[in-house]
This record gives sequence, structure tokens and C-alpha cells, in this order.
Amino acid sequence: MAKAIKTTLNKPQNPNILPLSGIGRVPPQAVELEEAILGALLIDRDALSKVIDILSAESFYVDGHQKIFEAITQLFGDSDPIDILTVSQRLKKEGELNNIGGEAKLIGLSTRVSSSAHIEFHSRIVVQKHIQRELIRISHSMIEQAYDETNDVLELLDTAEQSLFNISQGNLKKNYEGSFELVKQALQKIEDISKKEGLSGVPSGFKGVDRVTAGWQKSDLIIIASRPGMGKTALSLSMARNMAIDHKIPIGVFSLEMSSVQLITRLISSETGIGAEKLRKGNLEPIEWQQLSSKVKKLEDAPIFIDDTPGLSIFDLRAKCRRLVAQHKVQIIVIDYLQLMTAGVTKSNGNREQEISTISRSLKSIAKELEIPVIALSQLSRAVETRGGSKRPLLSDLRESGAIEQDADIVSFIYRPEYYQIHEWDDDGSPCDGQAELIVAKHRNGSLEKVRLRFEGSMAKFSDLENIGQNLDEAVYESKMNSEARDEFEDNVNPDQENPF
Repeated sequence: MAKAIKTTLNKPQNPNILPLSGIGRVPPQAVELEEAILGALLIDRDALSKVIDILSAESFYVDGHQKIFEAITQLFGDSDPIDILTVSQRLKKEGELNNIGGEAKLIGLSTRVSSSAHIEFHSRIVVQKHIQRELIRISHSMIEQAYDETNDVLELLDTAEQSLFNISQGNLKKNYEGSFELVKQALQKIEDISKKEGLSGVPSGFKGVDRVTAGWQKSDLIIIASRPGMGKTALSLSMARNMAIDHKIPIGVFSLEMSSVQLITRLISSETGIGAEKLRKGNLEPIEWQQLSSKVKKLEDAPIFIDDTPGLSIFDLRAKCRRLVAQHKVQIIVIDYLQLMTAGVTKSNGNREQEISTISRSLKSIAKELEIPVIALSQLSRAVETRGGSKRPLLSDLRESGAIEQDADIVSFIYRPEYYQIHEWDDDGSPCDGQAELIVAKHRNGSLEKVRLRFEGSMAKFSDLENIGQNLDEAVYESKMNSEARDEFEDNVNPDQENPF
């Protein structure tokens, strides 16, 4: 008898009956509730609309129940009546009627319940059992693969993470909310905004940018893109400094190219006003040493958390972001830069464009899950360099994937005409030497505008321009690029590599 039981467990008829290494345990299930659900669907056509976004055929433990549910959903999709006769005919057409137990099975199901009153509650229990079975299946598979010494450990982690992510995406669906609760939330948000002087999101520290965006908004994915040498890293560090020091907002920075010490050195240069070159060489005057020791205190106390893990995967990023939000109340995440990330899937699963698409979708998912803005820096393709006329970047210049443009709530570009030996702005003819422009090319919830900022090359620092006869509210800014820093950059950086600035 024991032998027969073991054989049955190891060779299940139903794919949902999982091999459990001969332990003798029955997978989590709720067969009676499955029968009650199907019975309710057979006697009440409107019952399916209550659970269509909760259940799928795979949610059912019994194979025959899966077939019946598929038949019911097909009839629903075709706007056909749903009852014992129509479901029976559909199953007969598919050649599955005898496999599920014939019409007698359907009649038996219809007598299980008298109404569909509790169908939603029953469905959620069935889904929970399905999730438990999926977790057991994945765990069993991971155990088997973990014992195989030929498997790469990091790829195994990525596979496990992707499997768990698929379970959550497929089964843990958010329910709808009524307008009463939503209106209350909206009014509360408006009231909170009024107390923040018009900023509903995380302030960037730049007046023109905050005027356009009202701050970086929760759950938004913001892309800041440019060609190498334009100042992506410098802009992100300047914003990090403004948020952490001026507004006391905790920020997480993931640097996939530069080390954390290099980034902090840049912040020190920006905060103290001592050139980055001097700091690298340590050739400081006594007064500069005093300045360094006095002003660096602000940085020591700033809630900036830097992670310089190279080749960071989405799996690692999601885990690290959750930890930063939970432990340090981080309110915004910056990633420098997107193309250096990996999707956390095996290379055979697709090309680079598909991988970038997965990364951008996952970044948006992280922003929504944690309810914080995520800023991802990105490179542009060489199309900008080869294009005649204006060198202003376009959305079509986003490198490797159009999914970045689709997933992002805001896409902005950094543009410095000086980089292309252009000395006048093409829109107003004014001198543009040393000036930089932040172009908001896509804004899901706002206007498309251009904001000019000052950039001090020796300190890799962006800032608001001083009033030089133009109103700051017009968001027209001027900047001066340090010529020595520019020359040094051109001598050392390949045009197709990411600029340290």
C-alpha cells in the first residue's frame, strides 16, 4: 500500500500535483471550493464578472476544473449564454467532455451551491492555494538546480527572482477603489501640496526645473539622457546635494560606473568650491584645508546613500531599494546609468533591446511599488552627432530601445551647444558659450519646456543662474564650462563611452 502511494505521488496525473521527493505530502488545494465556484458560474452568468480578474484556469488544482473554467471564459468572451448545456457543448466541441466526467459532472457542480453570494471570497482562497503550489514547484526546481554544480549561481538567483516576480505579477492583482476613497486621497494630496509652496513632489533644487515639474512625483520614472560629456552624472549629484543638504530628503544613488569615493569627492568639490583637480592631487593651500574641514560637515550629515555595485541586476536593485526605503526612509532613487544594468535573465532569452525593455519596465514597477520617483540616467545614440543642423536631442535618439520612451513619465535631455562648437542659441541668437539646457521632451502630466542651468566644470556642479537681466521665472539660465576640465575630458574619453561628468 505504501509503495502504491509513493508511485502515485511521483507520477501525478495532474500537472498541479507536485513531486515532493517522496515526502508523502499533498499539495495545498481546495477542491470543494473549486467545485462551489464552478457551480456558481454555471447557475449565475453575472458571477464570472466578479472573479474574472482574480481567477485563471491555472488557479484550479483539478485538471477537469481547469477545462470547465476555460470553457466558461470562452463562452463569456463570445457573449454566449453560460449554463450546463452550453458549457457541455463547448467541452464536447473541444473533445474534453468525457475527460471531465461528462454532463453528470456539470450537473453535480450546479447542485453544489444555491447562489454565487460568496464566490469572490472562495476564489481568493483558491488563488492562495495556487500560489502556494507554485512556490513549492519553484522551490523544488531551485533545490534540484542548486545541487547541480554546473549551474551558475548568479544565473540561478536571477531565474528564481524572475519566477517569483512572475507569480506576483500574475496572481497578486490590485483591486479597484471607489471614487469616494479616491476623492478623499486626492483632496488630502492637494492639501499637502498647499503646505509645500506648490511643490507636490521631491524638489530638485533648481527653480526652473521645479517650476516645470512641481518636483519629481511619486511613482514616476524619470529619464535624463544625453551624449557622453554633457553632464548627466554632474546633474544627478547636484540634485542629490540639493535634496539631501537643503531639504533633508534621504536619497539613494546607484552608481554603476564610478566608485562611491569618486562620487563623494565630487560632492566635496561642489560643496567646498575647491576644484576637483586640486582634490585629486591633494595640492591644497592652508586656507583651503580649513575650508575643506569646515564645509564637509554638511556632507557628513547628509542622508545620501551610495551603492557602487557594478553590473547591478534588477533583482538586486529591487531588493536594495526596498531595504533603503524601509530602513532609511529614502524618498528618491537615482541610477547612473541605465545601460550598465542587467535584466537578471539569461542571455539566451533575448537581445539587448529586449533586455533594456525589461529593465525600463522593472524600473517603472519599482517606482510604483515603493511609491517614490526613480531617476535613471541614459545614453543617447550617435544619431545626434551625425545629424545636420540643430544638435538638440530627440526622443528617437534614445539608445537601444523605444521602451524607455514608453515606460518613462518624464524624458529630459541635457544639451550644451558648446560641445559641438556652436556659440549661439538657435532659438534666440544669444551667446551660448558655457551654457547648458535641460530639455523636457516628454512629460506625461505637464508641459514641455527648456530650462537653462549653470555648470561649473571644475567642480562638476549644476546650479541656478544668477539674474543677468532676465527673470528667473522664465527659466532661462546661463552657465560656464571650465575650459581646462573640457580639454582634459576630450583627451581622455572615447566619444562612445559614458563621460564621468
